[in-house]
Amino acid sequence: MSDTIHLWMRHEARPTERRAPLTPQDAARLVEAGVRITVEESDQRAFPLAEYAAAGCATAATASWHEQAPDEAHVLGLKELPSGPDAPALRHRHIYFAHAYKGQAGAGELLARFTAGGGALLDLEYLTDETGRRVAAFGYWAGYVGAALAVLHHRGALTTPLRPTDRARLDALLASGATVDDPTTALVVGALGRSGRGACDALERAGLAPTRWDLPETRSLDRAALLGHDLMVNTVLTTTPVAPFLTKADLDDPARRLSVLSDVTCDVTSDCNVLPVYDETTTWTEPVRTLRAEAPRLDLIAIDNLPSLLPVEASTAFSAELAPHLARLAGRDGVWDRALTTYQTAVEAQEAPLVR
Repeated sequence: MSDTIHLWMRHEARPTERRAPLTPQDAARLVEAGVRITVEESDQRAFPLAEYAAAGCATAATASWHEQAPDEAHVLGLKELPSGPDAPALRHRHIYFAHAYKGQAGAGELLARFTAGGGALLDLEYLTDETGRRVAAFGYWAGYVGAALAVLHHRGALTTPLRPTDRARLDALLASGATVDDPTTALVVGALGRSGRGACDALERAGLAPTRWDLPETRSLDRAALLGHDLMVNTVLTTTPVAPFLTKADLDDPARRLSVLSDVTCDVTSDCNVLPVYDETTTWTEPVRTLRAEAPRLDLIAIDNLPSLLPVEASTAFSAELAPHLARLAGRDGVWDRALTTYQTAVEAQEAPLVR
């Protein structure tokens, strides 16, 4: 690999994706440090292309990476690549959230595209330090927005379709419905993690005092206590299958009080899903789906790009964490080495059944 780093930041194929993995401010610092950056034009990114150009980045046409990015470039993005029967083999090293290592739908096809093209996946979810902690994550803002949407829906104040906003406006909505005698009870599962802390902060902003569960409480889960809350926000991400927190039978429990379930994790097609009570995520257009219509009604919110509803705040925080590691792509950096090893292990596991 060349000692010169070339990052090619692509336009996001998902229409509701407003975030950027790298802000113009952090791009300017990388350019000053000798990193070459190309940024594709995007009509939906929260940061104008002109700001990247002013930071010293080259610019390119929307979705031009496959044809125009040189082989040595690292293609940087956030959400899924375009897929389908005509999707090309992948010859570049891609940095994004691929969701391809836990048996999710389409994972096998995606990894096959990488092996066919000779590229590699450096999954943002698996950029970890020596202790296994992720070095860059959107978790706080995912939890914050997931809890905020749950509260607004519970209060009948959620307007659709959802649109990107900023924290000041979102906080004003949360505070406007807060009352000193609000009887609403809210539970955050995974409360000590990034997403859990964000969820708890949003609930407190809304005037609620959340119940906080983490590992000790989920090891021996009190399902009756869980069902006794009005709102539940799940922020638990696990890489190995565990006993589910809720089953479909629990939803029919006559003692259930739970009326809004916000699943921030959205591990819906994985064997690691701790909430196997639904089989499809919700959307910005239809953010809420009813799981049980009979009283007490139970509604689900399961949006898998929640931080994009606060694109500037979420991108700024994430970029600040990721940029120092992007500066070390060409050298020996354990973060990237571990990510590459994770990819290679996933490919070997997929190919193993073919070996006779």
